Amino acid sequence: MAPIAAIVGFLLGAVDRQRGALMPWAPVAFGAGIACYFALGTEPPLWRLGAFAVSALILCGWLWWRAPRALAPALGLALFALGLADAGLRARHVATPVLEGRYYGPIEGRVVGIDRSRSDRPRLTLDEVWLGDVPIGKVPARVRISLHGLVPQLPAPGARVMTTGHLAAPGGAVEPGGFDFRRHAWFQRIGAVGYTRNPLLLVEPAAPQAGGALWLARLRFRLGDAVRAVLPGEPGAFAAAIMTGDRSGIRQQTLEALRDSNLAHLLAISGLHMGLLSGFVFAALRLAMAAVPWLALNWPIKKIAAGGALVAASVYYALSGGNVATERAFVMVAVALGAVLLDRRALTLRAVAVAALIVLAVRPETLTSPGFQMSFAATAALVGVFAALRDWERWAPRRWARGVLAVVISSAVAGLATAPVAAAHFNRISDYGLVANLLSVPLMGLVVIPGAVLAALLAPLGLGWLGLELMRPAIVWILAVAERVAALPGAVTPVPAPPAWVLPVMAAGGLVALIWRGRGRWAGLPLAAAAVAGWALAERPALLVSADGALLGLMTEHGRALSKPRGQGFVATIWLENDGDGASQAEAALRPAFTREGNILRFTLGGRRLAQLSGRGARERLSEACAGADLVILAAVAETLPEGCTVIDRASLARSGALAIMPRRGSLEIVTAAERAGRRLWHGAP
Repeated sequence: MAPIAAIVGFLLGAVDRQRGALMPWAPVAFGAGIACYFALGTEPPLWRLGAFAVSALILCGWLWWRAPRALAPALGLALFALGLADAGLRARHVATPVLEGRYYGPIEGRVVGIDRSRSDRPRLTLDEVWLGDVPIGKVPARVRISLHGLVPQLPAPGARVMTTGHLAAPGGAVEPGGFDFRRHAWFQRIGAVGYTRNPLLLVEPAAPQAGGALWLARLRFRLGDAVRAVLPGEPGAFAAAIMTGDRSGIRQQTLEALRDSNLAHLLAISGLHMGLLSGFVFAALRLAMAAVPWLALNWPIKKIAAGGALVAASVYYALSGGNVATERAFVMVAVALGAVLLDRRALTLRAVAVAALIVLAVRPETLTSPGFQMSFAATAALVGVFAALRDWERWAPRRWARGVLAVVISSAVAGLATAPVAAAHFNRISDYGLVANLLSVPLMGLVVIPGAVLAALLAPLGLGWLGLELMRPAIVWILAVAERVAALPGAVTPVPAPPAWVLPVMAAGGLVALIWRGRGRWAGLPLAAAAVAGWALAERPALLVSADGALLGLMTEHGRALSKPRGQGFVATIWLENDGDGASQAEAALRPAFTREGNILRFTLGGRRLAQLSGRGARERLSEACAGADLVILAAVAETLPEGCTVIDRASLARSGALAIMPRRGSLEIVTAAERAGRRLWHGAP
């Protein structure tokens, strides 16, 4: 017992030395509980999560009375338990029916969202859905449908529309352990996705008297049209995106250029926009009041300016649609301005911690999103670095030089903090992203955001075009920078997807280095280094099989070879991106790996002979494919199985999902997407 007591005493002593700096660890403990919930293999009963949380709180009460020194670790355990319970409660709160099987027929619903699909098609999100003969109790609360036909004019939010199209349940991961779109859709209450090539019919226009979110959505829709009328083309689409959150007018080519140049964050209404807007309003109000001596001497102009900036941020949040990224940015800005109103420092790790706790408590699922991870990584790193460099202004004695230095430091720090997250989620590193941001971000703060505020103020007088015209040259410059930087040789370095444990370990190392006081913070560096080493040594699956068996991806010395040059482009693109491979599907299909015999593909893996059958007549040739093959993948449902032949058919793939196959010690190890995803609510578990 003596060694255990010594270890416990050492740990309690280490915590004691952190007194006064423990608050930033609160969202870490809460977020760890949320992460644990999503990592579980089976859905835990809600009563068990609640019992764990209540027990942890009772333990805290007992320790507060009997052993106050151990209260801080117990509070961390309680926050962990509360995060676990909060995530479970949220998952059940958003539960709605998911479409069973495939559906083709009439689709009717009310428009509540408009955006663009990955294939650059307009896409509608509908609620109050009616699906022909599907029983009411099994109709999803929301469906999302891409419009592949001719769309002369998009309907306004709140309008009721009808078409005929294809729907299916949201798909799972395209490879075991990959991004689970089904879970993502579950928390958006989307129970079916699909497309239509038929015309869209207007059943009923949006009701003018309808209020709430739909009224704001219609206002946002009209504002976007008004902006694009003054600024046609891509500048207008960019301006509409940053002012109203409407990105439906931006072409896919422009989005790719912004991503490749690391400027895509300028489109999302996030911390940058909310911070620039509230900062501009705060500075303008304070400067205007300071110009009146009587006001400056008799009124708390700093607090009044903070209140005005908070009102402006609230209006901006409402008009932008209130999506997750904007909600996160608004909470952070509100916490900072609230600190000013309470005579506290606005930008501290405590303020960042409070904002993170609020966001995670309301929407725990955002913890797994790249937006949450990147925004809080950048904010925490900026606050920590500028706090450590308290005398950084002395490096630049002139005011203009301090501004330039601040932009350089903030861009570099934010870029370094978010680069691992972006690389892990998007499988790319923008090599010239820092240069592109240095050339673009100052214009966002000095021209674009002030122009947007001016346009909003002058719009009631019919003079909003003045602010929009002020924005035009800066937006044209930003788009030109994105195109030029994206076109540079080596502008993007593809990066393979890391194992699931890498990003959490890297985040833990960064948090220890940033938050821990004293020499113990250096312990974060080995953690981060271990994560980087694990990422570099990660092994990708030797063979990937799509969820219907129609597409194979075999790793070769030249990269992953694909079994066909067209079809299932989304799955092929994700596989290649996760490999860190910049080739297209057509290029990957030219790599030598498969031998074709009609609709039979033959190949070897780890000394084993495999075959794939797809297309017409696949069932009839099953016996022929089995001859000389140890394993056959059939992109159809097998009626009878030849003796001595191991077959994976479409029926088994429907249960297992996509496959990853690795050669292990003379045999083949098969990992399924269903096995990795677990028995969870969004996969039909009770």
